[in-house]
Amino acid sequence: MKHIEAGTFSMGSAEFYADEMPVHDRRVDAFELDVRPVTNRDFAAFVADTGYVTVAERELDPADFPGADPADLVPGALVFRPTAGPVNLADWRAWWDWVPGAHWRRPFGPGSSVDDRLDHPVVSVSFDDASAFAEWAGKRLPTEAEWERAARGHQSGARYAWGDDLRPGDRIMANTWQGRFPYANSGAQGWVGTSPVGSFPANDFGLVDMIGNVWEWTTTRYTFGHVVPEIEQKRVLRGARADLLGPEEPTGDERRALKGGSHLCAPEYCLRYRPAARSPQSDDSATTHIGFRCARSI
Repeated sequence: MKHIEAGTFSMGSAEFYADEMPVHDRRVDAFELDVRPVTNRDFAAFVADTGYVTVAERELDPADFPGADPADLVPGALVFRPTAGPVNLADWRAWWDWVPGAHWRRPFGPGSSVDDRLDHPVVSVSFDDASAFAEWAGKRLPTEAEWERAARGHQSGARYAWGDDLRPGDRIMANTWQGRFPYANSGAQGWVGTSPVGSFPANDFGLVDMIGNVWEWTTTRYTFGHVVPEIEQKRVLRGARADLLGPEEPTGDERRALKGGSHLCAPEYCLRYRPAARSPQSDDSATTHIGFRCARSI
């Protein structure tokens, strides 16, 4: 883990999506954060020690899904499938499939395995799964503010974790989609999908994969825009660029803020491979592009 000093940083962005606003000063107490995301090897050790069964592996209760065909109520997870060619980017169902039998050990469904990717980030883990691992490890999940402070390093206010240039010296700095989404991906450094943790440069704080590879869970409840009581948010949000506004997301207790972007982020669809970027996700979500890392209070 890396020790992150207490401090105040500029949180959010006014350049991209409206839910990243308003930009404001945020103070974070000192804490520790894992250098890298939790890997398949790490999670396997947790499961072997505890016998834990992830959300994606559990039987579904028909009472929770009124009207659903019982034949469809089987354990599984969402799996990314590249399309054959260009599709309507407003319809995410074109590239996501519900796959029965998919879970962290078999991320692409029956017949797949993580045996050859033990040093890749674990995926298909829900918020509850990540929280259970963190408790076992004597840690916790980070807040959104802690995560963003750590991702920015000494680059507070910069677009990316390494500065304002996406590719300094034409170098690919993170595992994000390379090509035309969602059908043509040459891979970042050749990696299509997840990559071994630490395959890309660390940030100023010595943390790897804070951007790209997998989205990461935080404990923060998602709201459309940062909750900053002293700022009139409606006035600030109206100043966002209309062509980059995402759809208004429901507020409430049912979603968490994910951070960091993933290997599926592409400029024409998901410009969220930045410290300020955020995405809402329900606690029970398990997909092939969500993982996590742990924090610890000082």
